[in-house]
Amino acid sequence: MKVAEAVGRALTASGIDHVFGVVGSGNFHLTNAMVAAGARFVAARHEGGAATMADAYARTSGTVAALSVHQGPGLTNALTGITEAAKSRTPLLVLAAEATAPNSNFRIDQAVLAHSVGAATARVTTAHDAVEQARAALRRARHERRTVLLNLPLEVQALDVPDASLPAALPMPVRQPVEPSGAAVAELVRALEAARRPVFVAGRGARTTGSRDALLTLADRYGALLTTSAVARGLFHGGPYSLDVSGGFASPLAADLIRGADLIVGWGCALNMWTMRHGSLIGPDATVVQVDDDPEALGAHREIALGVTGDVERTARRALEAGGGSREGYRTPDIAAALAARARWRDVPYEDEGTRDRIDPRTLSIALDDILPAERVVGVDSGNFMGYPSAYLSVPDHHGFCFTQAFQSIGLGLATTIGAALAQPDRLPVAALGDGGALMSAVELDTVRRLGLPMVVVVYNDEGYGAEVHHFGPDGFPLSTVTFPETDIAAVARGYGFEAVTVRTPADLKAVQDWVAGPRSAPLLIDAKVTREHGSWWLEEAFRGH
Repeated sequence: MKVAEAVGRALTASGIDHVFGVVGSGNFHLTNAMVAAGARFVAARHEGGAATMADAYARTSGTVAALSVHQGPGLTNALTGITEAAKSRTPLLVLAAEATAPNSNFRIDQAVLAHSVGAATARVTTAHDAVEQARAALRRARHERRTVLLNLPLEVQALDVPDASLPAALPMPVRQPVEPSGAAVAELVRALEAARRPVFVAGRGARTTGSRDALLTLADRYGALLTTSAVARGLFHGGPYSLDVSGGFASPLAADLIRGADLIVGWGCALNMWTMRHGSLIGPDATVVQVDDDPEALGAHREIALGVTGDVERTARRALEAGGGSREGYRTPDIAAALAARARWRDVPYEDEGTRDRIDPRTLSIALDDILPAERVVGVDSGNFMGYPSAYLSVPDHHGFCFTQAFQSIGLGLATTIGAALAQPDRLPVAALGDGGALMSAVELDTVRRLGLPMVVVVYNDEGYGAEVHHFGPDGFPLSTVTFPETDIAAVARGYGFEAVTVRTPADLKAVQDWVAGPRSAPLLIDAKVTREHGSWWLEEAFRGH
């Protein structure tokens, strides 16, 4: 058996069930070996899309995904998606063929490239050790929650593996959760007992059912309000004391209540400038506590009074075991009434700015939230528009929202939703894009249609890069470099086999209702011509971080 086949089979036997990519000569045999061993291969039309699909699949499924790329340009094409995954600590294994011949046109220093964007690296170096080296790379991706590039030199892939080097298929050892110290838990409990207005902020490290349940119980005991970072949106969906998302997307009431907390506990959450609005959501007298299983994450973004190194679920359960009576905390009758009335953005009154030619994005988003089935998975691209779907489209739980924004690249939203859709096949996938990101990634419309995904793609189309328009426009700068003539994106989608509708007024959304009620035999693209007079409410906050 050749190294390429042995590695592919071993990785599949070790738990890789989905591999995304674009196949070239260098990764042909490896990819086919994984398929033969039972993995599903998802062919994208561009390696950048494949990388983001793999990232989103891993996030939404809770498993490690693989990305398979050709040597040299296959890897460089995928680099933006790999960077997003690395910055998000997504457990992703990148399988890249590698050209080592000095005169090869494909030769680049792939390890340096990966290190430059924050990914870890490994290499298959010998036929004898190939299988164990590949399994070690997968183990690191899983246990350290890292994006790992495994380089597979072409000449090594072609070697014969000695029979003695082919171990029986063995499952990967399970990552053991980090146990917090008793002293740290005791300090946390003292902080909770002293708090009158506690707020829990859950992040990426809390996105498990066990963590959610433990936090809900602990919050009930101490009267804490519950909120999340954007990537964990939906974790506390439907709870009477949920504030939905903290940070730039927070509703006015949610922001006021977070700002009024006397104790903020970040659970697996970085408490970075986005989640805390550059610190403005932390009151001057608030005590800040952070719980994370990575000690380097504690206090990385802001000063904290207490850092607890531990797994979120384990730490919350240890705090519960420490005892203590229930208290009202922040859960007063007045707070409960306010949350019931105006916790959601859609409950905040606004003046509709729609015209005969353009629909207000708030009106559009509220209508879509009502029309589309509640069991959905929403992927969001980056841009001026992104706050509308992120705040107005509800999601049923933490598996219902996939937010690839760590690198703040546009053009990832469509591929994000494809990956998330494959991880949650029983839900309606909804991709929310701007026109810039939609056209940048339009090639993956073919992938949606080819996979038979019943996806809704919503394009908030203002004919420009809205973030730049509204950032530079008020100062009188010329905007011809960031605005474009009207494009019929609905016609583009029809060319890929979509059903499509152009929406200028609420009445045009009747076609969306008909699609939802119908057989949904083809995906649907909504080319929504949205108003563009001013920037979205969160844009000013966002640009403070530039």
